Amino acid sequence: QVDRYLYQLRLSHDVLLDVKARFQAEMVKGLGRDTNPTAAVKMLPSFVRSLPDGSEKGDFLAVDLGGSQFRAHQVKVFDDGKQSSQLESKFYPTPKEVTQGNGAELFNYIADCLSDFMETKNLKHKKLPLGFTFSFPCKQTKLEEGVLLAWTKHFRVRGVQDTDVVSSLHKALQKHKANVDVLALVNDTVGTMMTCGYDDQHCEVGLIIGTGTNACYMEEMRHIDLVEGDEGRMCINTEWGAFGDDGALDDLRTEFDRELDLGSLNPGKQLFEKMISSLYLGELVRLILLKMTKEGLLFNGKVSTALLTKGKIEMKHVSAMEKYKEGLSNTKEILTELNLFPSEEDCVAVQHVCTIVSFRSANLCAAALAAILTRLRENKKLLRMRTTVGIDGGLYKTHPKYAKRLHKVVRRLVPTCDVRFLLSEGGSGRGAAMVTAVARRLAAQRRHIDAALAPFLLPLAVLRDVKDKMRAELEYGLKRETQAKATVKMLPTYVCGTPDGTEKGKFLALDLGGTNFRVLLVKIKSGRRRSVQMYNKIFAIPLEIMQGTGEELFDHIVQCIADFLEYMGIKGARLPLGFTFSFPCRQASIDKGTLVGWTKGFKATDCEGEDVVDMLREAIRRRNEFDLDIVAVVNDTVGTMMTCGYEDPNCEIGLIAGTGSNVCYMEDMKNIEMVEGNEGKMCINTEWGAFGDNGCIDHIRTKYDREVDEGSLNPGKQRYEKMTSGMYLGEIVRQILIDLTKQGLLFRGHISESLRKRGIFETKFLSQIESDRLALLQVRRILQQLGLDSTCDDSIVVKEVCGAVSRRAARLCGAGLAAIVEKKRENRGVERLQITVGVDGTLYKLHPHFSRVLRETVKELAPQCDVTFMLSEDGSGKGAALITAVAKRLHNVGQK
Repeated sequence: QVDRYLYQLRLSHDVLLDVKARFQAEMVKGLGRDTNPTAAVKMLPSFVRSLPDGSEKGDFLAVDLGGSQFRAHQVKVFDDGKQSSQLESKFYPTPKEVTQGNGAELFNYIADCLSDFMETKNLKHKKLPLGFTFSFPCKQTKLEEGVLLAWTKHFRVRGVQDTDVVSSLHKALQKHKANVDVLALVNDTVGTMMTCGYDDQHCEVGLIIGTGTNACYMEEMRHIDLVEGDEGRMCINTEWGAFGDDGALDDLRTEFDRELDLGSLNPGKQLFEKMISSLYLGELVRLILLKMTKEGLLFNGKVSTALLTKGKIEMKHVSAMEKYKEGLSNTKEILTELNLFPSEEDCVAVQHVCTIVSFRSANLCAAALAAILTRLRENKKLLRMRTTVGIDGGLYKTHPKYAKRLHKVVRRLVPTCDVRFLLSEGGSGRGAAMVTAVARRLAAQRRHIDAALAPFLLPLAVLRDVKDKMRAELEYGLKRETQAKATVKMLPTYVCGTPDGTEKGKFLALDLGGTNFRVLLVKIKSGRRRSVQMYNKIFAIPLEIMQGTGEELFDHIVQCIADFLEYMGIKGARLPLGFTFSFPCRQASIDKGTLVGWTKGFKATDCEGEDVVDMLREAIRRRNEFDLDIVAVVNDTVGTMMTCGYEDPNCEIGLIAGTGSNVCYMEDMKNIEMVEGNEGKMCINTEWGAFGDNGCIDHIRTKYDREVDEGSLNPGKQRYEKMTSGMYLGEIVRQILIDLTKQGLLFRGHISESLRKRGIFETKFLSQIESDRLALLQVRRILQQLGLDSTCDDSIVVKEVCGAVSRRAARLCGAGLAAIVEKKRENRGVERLQITVGVDGTLYKLHPHFSRVLRETVKELAPQCDVTFMLSEDGSGKGAALITAVAKRLHNVGQK
């Protein structure tokens, strides 16, 4: 009979899955900026952005308002490697005149109790940080501020709603001259999560099932429309007690739920809480027993005063009656005390009613919790997730079977989650202290991280100074008497013209400048249907060849050429060849290039001071299989300028921003003192990577730059390149990460073996980590590949470090380029210059922000120049062929 009578309170597995889906939809609604105002589940941001990491320490105070007693706590957190803390508390009653009075009385009472506690503990002389656990829905705009949205539980204090409760507490504490700094306002649910999070770092959900009920969890910032920023995570206080206030649960609410709601202090509100929290379950049982008695199903139809008295049956009665072993005798005793004089059958029936009511509570709680766990798993893009739920509340702790039922149903509803349930020791007061401790740790960390990264934030005045110094160095390199001492060598390339569209023929091109070597066949057509067709093959250059002998290196190059010629079926043809050689060369003519010094990790012996064209010719002779007409030796920067110049005649500057960094530009012959003649122009390969080798930019080099330089193959050389090029940026980041880890600001102070390895942090990781589309979860995966076990907070810091290093590189590069475009403007003697820069290099192409920051910096530092940046699609190989074609054209013109 009871089963039939209470059929609506029994919820099937399918119904619970449906409730889970409804709650998931409510969460999305609550997180959206446009949908939040009408959402029943408010999903309030708590501004708690981080879980404890075990490094917290110090002495903290906490006060806890929300239950039948007010609590004051002193929490000592020890940094002893054991993650231990000590909690001392004092309980104060919260009289009805306080919970139903006015705001001034409430906050004076809190300040009174706290002052008493501090006196008892002899803490009056100390200035201690305080965490305020306030277990009511608040709208927070920061951690230490919260506007009360509505009272819940049995509180009805006038004049507090829609005001900031922290400032009210501050005023009351000032009156009492309490030496306290309120650092955090914390919901009891958040406090529970933080308490458990200190003991178990997998804990990212907090759950309260007691007088009230609520849940919180760590949500990805990118999903929280109500808060600016999309980095990291923030704890969301769901305030799920209001689930169903918009009618979403009306089909599951029984006549008893409706009757209970109408008789409550807040009809129509907190409907989910009224179905599952201990404040209401006893009353729900009373209403069911009353109706059953009226219909003659219990107590011979005799309605006692107890059944008619609201609140007479409490949760403690329900819990006691559900204890199976002593349950029936407990039930008989309790019902007799209530003057109900039950029979054996009555006791069994009442026990059954209690079981069904509390079981429904556990089922509904499990369905909503399953929705949160599913969202967490989906946020992390995991097929299976391990997590911990921190729990507090009288119903969970004291009811004989509630915890077991809840665990079982949650695991059935989310089989893809391995869930551990951890009981909160020390409650939300300890949690408030933990939130405060974490806030203090994060503030200290922020100061240290800001200090480490401050030297990378170059103000405009510093960048102008870099631009002016670069300009001065350009002039030194062009003048005969200063050129020998100049760090920026300003090497003449003997490329005296850019393509005019009449170039045609078949050309070979070689491209050597990094770990890969390319051989290309380039077919150029002129006329109306002018076009460039390219065929190429890429060959690897092993490290032992890069750092072996010069003879081995050039023999390897010729072997690659032979393979390509055979592959293309053109081994017998004697084609004109352009050799892109991306290292500093001093040229005496277009087909002679003496290597000044290796860069980019090359160390081949017996090459520096030698003509690389001669070395290539000798290697071809040694092989004795084919012959080639080597017309031009070309720097990759010049090749890039020529490639873009073929498309845009206004392109007179070439920039490489990749593994290395360099610029070339068309300079007036009259300014180039190292070369005879004053007519026309010649392309100058600046070799600006060596800018600063004379110490002129030492004031902006950081200790990390010095460490990278000292550990490089060429200490003291290419200093500007080491601050701006892809080969070194990852290593700068690695040095910063090691320093921050040593300070205990990252990776819990543990330097992994992989982080100790030079070169492990490649520049491609900067591009991946800084991608706007990349969630922090994926950043963590990249760091895991490097053997770095990072938290979400670590990932944010790593992303910030990468951003500081790459932004500085782009701005320094922009300052150098601004010096060159300003020089071009003065050369032409114009008020306003329009010019195109041809660009190549992986840093410019692949990094998500480098190109934008570079362009913005040039615009800021050279406001009278309209600079167009043109990406070189086909690289410097095509440029080498074009230079060869232009050289052939100019040679033919000369002969005629």
